[in-house]
Amino acid sequence: MRLRRRVRGPGRWEFRYWTRGSERERKLKTLVIGTTDEYADEQAVRNKAAELLSRAPEMPRPSDATLNTVIDRYIQEEHLLETNAGRFSAPGALHYSTANAYLALINKHLRPRWGDMRLNAIRPAAVQAWLVGLTLAPKTKAHIRGLLRRLFEKAMLWELLPVQRNPLELVEVKGVSKRRKVPTVLTVEQFHAILAQLSEPYRTMVIIAQCMGLRVSEILGLQWQDIDFDNASISVTRGVVNGRVSPVKTEYSQDVLPLDPVVAGALIDWRNLAPATPDNWLFPNPETLRPYNAWSAQKRHLRETGERLGVRLGWHTFRHTYRSWLDASGATIGVQQKLMRHASIATTMNDYGNALLESKREANSKVVRMALESGCA
Repeated sequence: MRLRRRVRGPGRWEFRYWTRGSERERKLKTLVIGTTDEYADEQAVRNKAAELLSRAPEMPRPSDATLNTVIDRYIQEEHLLETNAGRFSAPGALHYSTANAYLALINKHLRPRWGDMRLNAIRPAAVQAWLVGLTLAPKTKAHIRGLLRRLFEKAMLWELLPVQRNPLELVEVKGVSKRRKVPTVLTVEQFHAILAQLSEPYRTMVIIAQCMGLRVSEILGLQWQDIDFDNASISVTRGVVNGRVSPVKTEYSQDVLPLDPVVAGALIDWRNLAPATPDNWLFPNPETLRPYNAWSAQKRHLRETGERLGVRLGWHTFRHTYRSWLDASGATIGVQQKLMRHASIATTMNDYGNALLESKREANSKVVRMALESGCA
């Protein structure tokens, strides 16, 4: 894509690409999209170019399309760059965390290895061997394979490949369900020791993480209006990742959870100390009045505390521990699923329907008693 400026009149947007003539020689072609009067920014031009090229008789033949061709169009149509920069949000659009992860996989792995290759030259066996050789966790390899499979689906949709069985379905990633490290599950004594070493606001954040099983993005996304002290409940509706605020990812994650009186007391104590912000964030950085950065807080506070106590510690440690303590409390698997807000513990768990708030409250309170009613709070 280029903008060709003229001495007189508006500039002209042109799309240039290579094709082959009857003698199979390469020829550089130019497709005029329009003038700067018609299209003020490049994104609008690219959208129009995609529409015109899909119908153009001189469009590069599908056999010449490379993976980079598909990647570029996918980034454009899914607004990955704009979403990653916080400039795009729409119903059904990808979340910031997803867009950020896709761009990382594309730039670190897919473009360097496969970007310049023609789609019909990418063989499943070669992809399989490549994935096996990567020194990455099986889950990360599965994400790479999944994104590449999605790009091939788009290539068929855009008629850059014939509609057929997706060749990436033949590629397997072994060990996806196996963890490289066994998750840390804290004992009650270890949790008390951690609380004793943490200052605010991290102490209260950890209390919420352990006593309610929230993800750190959800904790950072809490605002005071989400806390209903009168009805003893907390609404989980949004998350904050790298400073970007967005709704929680799935309908299962969005829920109203019971607020135990002991946790409510801890929140009331924190409210008396918390900085006031225009958006009523529960845990704002006093310097920015925006939510803290989860990675920085984990590195500077949780990991250092864990090292002193000889425990591998991160934000997700408390969610793992919450699940284990729910088991110890005797909570049924259906109630555990609702408290954890999982969609995939077991598909049949959805047949039980939504657990009553009082049932969730009873199971949740047992965990709170274990955590906070031993003189540590």
